[in-house]
Amino acid sequence: MNMRFLHSAVHTALAALCLSAAPLVAAEDPVSIAVAEPLEYVRIYCDSDGESHFADEVLPFALVDFAPPAPPISVSTALAAESVSIISSPAGWYGDWHPAPRRQLLFVLSGQLEVEVTDGEVRRFTSGSAILVEDTACKGHISRVVGKNRGFMAAIPLSTE
Repeated sequence: MNMRFLHSAVHTALAALCLSAAPLVAAEDPVSIAVAEPLEYVRIYCDSDGESHFADEVLPFALVDFAPPAPPISVSTALAAESVSIISSPAGWYGDWHPAPRRQLLFVLSGQLEVEVTDGEVRRFTSGSAILVEDTACKGHISRVVGKNRGFMAAIPLSTE
């Protein structure tokens, strides 16, 4: 038997078998798109007595035609940002009491960040945490990188509002 013919026949049979086993999905089936649940984040702020505190907040979303012709996606209200920096501190890094250098949004990318505010509350933030830091006009907070790994964060300075 001709090897080229045999190879061609086997290839054709395998292709037919794969096509017959593949599930059929109708291209016109609509995709159900629901708006995302609000994003939970922590806000660090100063009160009128100059003390810093944590507040649990949520950022709501709406379905928006963000990148037509792609289907709508969940989008929050836009925040005016100036730039983005990736910041990093080694495990064990400790920043004693300090105010935030500016109003900024921090996203923990990796590692663990522990923050203490002047009312004595301490919170630990891990990968995926979002923190709105607004304690620019008071004693501020203590920051430390805990655990064995270096901490990486995305720092996004926001316009003052």
